[in-house]
Amino acid sequence: MTFTSGVKAGTSIAIGYFPIAITFGLLAKTTGLSMIEATAMSLLVFAGAAQYISLSLLAKSVDPTLIILNTFIVNIRHFLMTASLNEKMEPAARWKKGLYAFGVTDETFSVLATRKESKLPTAFAAGVILISYSSWVVFTAVGHVIGDILPAFLQAAMGIALYAMFIGLLVPSMKENRKVIWLAFTGAVIHMFLYFTGLLSTGWSILVATLLSAIIVEIWYINLAKKEATNG
Repeated sequence: MTFTSGVKAGTSIAIGYFPIAITFGLLAKTTGLSMIEATAMSLLVFAGAAQYISLSLLAKSVDPTLIILNTFIVNIRHFLMTASLNEKMEPAARWKKGLYAFGVTDETFSVLATRKESKLPTAFAAGVILISYSSWVVFTAVGHVIGDILPAFLQAAMGIALYAMFIGLLVPSMKENRKVIWLAFTGAVIHMFLYFTGLLSTGWSILVATLLSAIIVEIWYINLAKKEATNG
């Protein structure tokens, strides 16, 4: 398995990133980010959901520290993904592992983790990640350029597209897993309570609502499982 075969395996991810990255670039433009800022975010963060959340927080002038904290919470699953992937990768220097760990996303993890080979070469992982990463960054810039040539009224309307994107990401997950429905509902209720009562600002209320909803729903499901086991 070579770098070239990794690039081929990651091509489907690169194609899938095309519309999402284009949309991100468009929304970054309408949010007020420059070409350099939008492209730098994709270069340095490389995390679709976290970048979209950051745009919504930037639009509300949320403190940068809170944006970083929210990004950390959203991406905390990457600790588990990289730890799992480390068992499947062949031994390599730490700096090499650090490089491809940066490029681990839900999509690249899926491609790498589902390979039948017992051990994957670093070169193969690098190929998968490089083509995916390049696609995300390049199409972010393309989306920003397209945003420059859009009429003003369309640029203004793109603000609504940010919320439509979140709904589009959420609904398929809600159909597949009932727990996601409760997580979304609980998080929304907590956030609205904290925000509209003035207890917390937007950034803090989102952060607290995310953590509390995850804890509450998980405890609830654990208790349900215990009851079912007892009754069974």
